[in-house]
Amino acid sequence: MEFKIAVIKGDGVGPEVMDETLKVMDKIASKHSHKFHKEFYIAGGVAIDEKGTSLPSETLKGAKESDGVLLGAVGGPKWDNLKGEERPEKALLTLRKELGLYSNLRPCILFPQLKGACPLKKELVEEGVDLLVIRELTGGIYFGKKGTRTSGMGISAFDIEEYSEEEVRRIARTAFKMAGVRKKKVVSVDKANVLESSRLWRRVVNEVHENYKDVELSHMYVDNMAMQLIRDPRQFDVILTNNMFGDILSDEASQITGSIGMLPSASLGEKNFGMYEPVHGSAPDIAGKDIVNPFACILSFAMMLKYSFNLQKEASEVEKAVGKVLSDGYRTKDIFEEGRELIGTKRAGDLVLGALD
Repeated sequence: MEFKIAVIKGDGVGPEVMDETLKVMDKIASKHSHKFHKEFYIAGGVAIDEKGTSLPSETLKGAKESDGVLLGAVGGPKWDNLKGEERPEKALLTLRKELGLYSNLRPCILFPQLKGACPLKKELVEEGVDLLVIRELTGGIYFGKKGTRTSGMGISAFDIEEYSEEEVRRIARTAFKMAGVRKKKVVSVDKANVLESSRLWRRVVNEVHENYKDVELSHMYVDNMAMQLIRDPRQFDVILTNNMFGDILSDEASQITGSIGMLPSASLGEKNFGMYEPVHGSAPDIAGKDIVNPFACILSFAMMLKYSFNLQKEASEVEKAVGKVLSDGYRTKDIFEEGRELIGTKRAGDLVLGALD
């Protein structure tokens, strides 16, 4: 099979984790006689430096013409003093909006080999953790009206949280469908005791649930969810959230896996097209040191194989290869434990290649 992939390495550690992922991509292509046509584009800080904008028109065009987008990471303190609309992160928001990627899937799976790296009590994770955060990605406070104005206490700033019924309806459908092939449980996260947008969110989620009665639905305030995730993550299957709550809670959930360096993500629209990226940021403080964990990016490629290309067997092979590297006792710095062998970024990628053999 043939697929056209838009590759955006990005900033900081992005190029490092992407290089290891591309090696895995080439291995899968060779092993299964697929053709992955890679087209390289820039976005984020590097694009600002080279083109004067975080998302050049050719990058957006290339992404739209591809069968899927694989992204490393964007941003860094070098560009922190720029205005909001000029910052590297604007590239991500624009890509998600322009590509219609309203559904963000962030699986939180604790590999059995990493139980010792999980900060929670042993009895909480002994049976494993496997939950899925589904985050609405193109609405809410990140895309609402924003600005500044003069008030009686000086300059004030505002960011508006706004959702339409259809925006909530379509992400709720995604959550119920995903739960239907998992443990059939959805908990919808909101702040309906305070926010009008959350009251609309809860009402619409309840309405959509009428068509998915085989799935159990519950609601939880976001502050309680933040506590319950740490108290006992085993109680959750699919967690449905708005844009901002999902951004925060998925990073919290990542620590249950042992490190944010283990967490992949997929951003999907109505069809199979998607953008795939590790949840971790650009981490410029460790860039170029051969110590960043590439597994999240490699696992993001596995999600691309699964969701966009329907190559389930190949996706499973990549996931199992990462698992074998961990089973063999190898650890990058972020998940290192005494008694294990410390490896760098490039060695980690090479070991995954070996496991694929």
